[in-house]
Amino acid sequence: MVGDLNDYILYRLSRADSTLQDAKILADNDSWNSCVNRLYYSTFYAVTALLISKGFEAKTHNGVKTIFFKEFIASGLIEKEFGTLYSDLIDWRSEGDYADFTDYDSQTVTPMIQKVEVFLQIIKSNITT
Repeated sequence: MVGDLNDYILYRLSRADSTLQDAKILADNDSWNSCVNRLYYSTFYAVTALLISKGFEAKTHNGVKTIFFKEFIASGLIEKEFGTLYSDLIDWRSEGDYADFTDYDSQTVTPMIQKVEVFLQIIKSNITT
């Protein structure tokens, strides 16, 4: 890794923000499955920044989820609704990317955009750099 740990954390948070902006552009163009993909990755980048800031390391998406749930959701540091959001986005992203005949729509995805914005704020408030 180039730079120090704080640089990496800030980089991941920047990726989370820019990926959320990508999701909004996709939503504006009615590309709902791709929007879901970007919403998931936005949360993934933020959660990896959180884990790194607290000294945790995960090598896989499932590892990130496992540590996030154990250390932050189950412990009550982050509310369960945000664990549900993260879990739903993992499932939706997988279905949208790999399952046949899965087509998300505005009514389903649009509310998720604001929830992801709040999610990112919560994650950022728990990061120490």
